[in-house]
Amino acid sequence: MAGIGFVLKRLANRDDLLGVLSAFSHGTIAAAGPWLFTVIALAGIVLLFPGAYNQEDVLNFREAIVYNFSTTLMLSGPVYLVVTRYLADSIHRKRVVLAPTALLQSMALLMLLLIPFGLWFYFSFIELSFAFRITAYANLVITGATWLLGVFVLALKDYMGVSRSFFIGMVIAFVGAQIFKADYGGLGMLIGFTIGQAYILFALIAKVFAEYPYKISGPTKLHLSYQRYWQMIFAGFFYNAAIWIDKWIMWFIAPEATVLESGFRFFSLYDNATFLALLSIVPAIGLFIFSVETNFFIRYQRFYYDILEHKTLSVIRANHTKLINSIKESGRNFIVLQGSITVIAILLATKIFEILDVPFLELGIFRIATLGAFFHALMLFSVIILSYFDCRKAFMNLHAFFFITNALFTYISIEWGGFEYYGFGYFLSALCTFMLSALVLFDHIRKLPYHAFITNNNSLKEKFTGIDEE
Repeated sequence: MAGIGFVLKRLANRDDLLGVLSAFSHGTIAAAGPWLFTVIALAGIVLLFPGAYNQEDVLNFREAIVYNFSTTLMLSGPVYLVVTRYLADSIHRKRVVLAPTALLQSMALLMLLLIPFGLWFYFSFIELSFAFRITAYANLVITGATWLLGVFVLALKDYMGVSRSFFIGMVIAFVGAQIFKADYGGLGMLIGFTIGQAYILFALIAKVFAEYPYKISGPTKLHLSYQRYWQMIFAGFFYNAAIWIDKWIMWFIAPEATVLESGFRFFSLYDNATFLALLSIVPAIGLFIFSVETNFFIRYQRFYYDILEHKTLSVIRANHTKLINSIKESGRNFIVLQGSITVIAILLATKIFEILDVPFLELGIFRIATLGAFFHALMLFSVIILSYFDCRKAFMNLHAFFFITNALFTYISIEWGGFEYYGFGYFLSALCTFMLSALVLFDHIRKLPYHAFITNNNSLKEKFTGIDEE
């Protein structure tokens, strides 16, 4: 998110409601674009096709989209998190001439993961017509490539362009699904949806190569980023896998889960309730990014700038105090907004379900999942702040903890709880991970001057593998 603060401040300084709303929406996309697109698309499918659950053909379409989103996010996470850091370093050094080459290298690496997996999944595990398999396979590759391209486009700070591309692509996907559904059923819906996603992919490719008009050259030193930032490889996987692991366990273990003849497994009551619950944290994420990038980041820069300028200890301590206060202020605003939304969503759940025509059997899962989403959002607050201080190991360990506890608690809720406890696994995991992340964050912030001078001081490390790009 390098430099997003300048864009958000420029939008906010327009001193009108549209500018503030634009700042919030762009901040949300910068922080959680792929994840947000996943939730909105899936929630949209649920809302647009409420009577589809008796049509196996349409269910195959829905599950192909869900499986593609979940698997591509998990497989692409290790690649796009490392290349994000590579791009951030390149922008910091003002040497982005190798960005197009790095994009092609990263895309090739991602395809090495996606293509074999897709071949195994759709041509060995799933039983569908050849046309459906080919389309679903193409959708998987397109979806995975889109997550990676999003990193490069956001690095350009063209948030309006990204927002527009995703919006138009989503409209094409939904309209195309409706048009082709009449003649080809579930296959037609998948074709229409894939066309919309293909539009997003090619729009982002065009934007990247237009904004980075440099020749493709030889190999970059991107591989050194994988060596130096190896924690980001695991963090990228756990970050996405932790969000999906409870659903995968529900699909394959819960006795209420549905198994289609094609081999797809799903649990619509759990899936719909958790997808809707996750939507409740979208406004707070936008506010959080806006607040952090226009308040916290100024204090953050001042703290390190004055250290580099060899200012006195009293000045550094004063900057430290202001930095802590800015985190407290951002956290308080975040908790108030997200807490209010969570309480309203839980209290008005019955009305919301009536309006959206959602089965009331999902009510209990939705309420506890909404509470879990609240702590999930707070956990994101902590880990994003930690990432500013380059706490890569803590970033990786916290997401690994979230992944493991979400899997464990979800399994326990199925084996020893039953239907009335579904959703408690995600809730307890999010709560525990948030508490742990808050402890790690407070401890690091409290000792920030020590970390700045000792643990994060490259000149004191025995072996510093700085990456000086050619």
